[in-house]
Amino acid sequence: MATAVRRLLPALRKSLAGTGGAGAGAARGISTERAVSAAAVVGDHTAKWMQDTSKKSPMEMISAEPPIKVEGRIAACDGRKDKSYETASLGHPIEYICLDLDRPAVCKYCGLRFVQDHHHH
Repeated sequence: MATAVRRLLPALRKSLAGTGGAGAGAARGISTERAVSAAAVVGDHTAKWMQDTSKKSPMEMISAEPPIKVEGRIAACDGRKDKSYETASLGHPIEYICLDLDRPAVCKYCGLRFVQDHHHH
């Protein structure tokens, strides 16, 4: 990632220097360099995290969760699997999910899966 950043910085500086005069381009070039550098750090951190095969990725962790059975045709997901406590600091915006399909419906925010609980008496 660091090599890619080193290759991209000259091109970014050149393209920014051509817009808004020399002073504006120089100021933008510095902030762009900082932004690209910060992105490189985040990219390096993510790459290191993904190399650790002893930990499951978030996608693997969410896929391991069984689909949540819901009575009725609509599921309401706010990202909290444990609904026993109320807090606004966890979860995501509420999403109402239609369960009319035969396969599990997936929340677009957190990936939890929901199925309609058919009661066969």
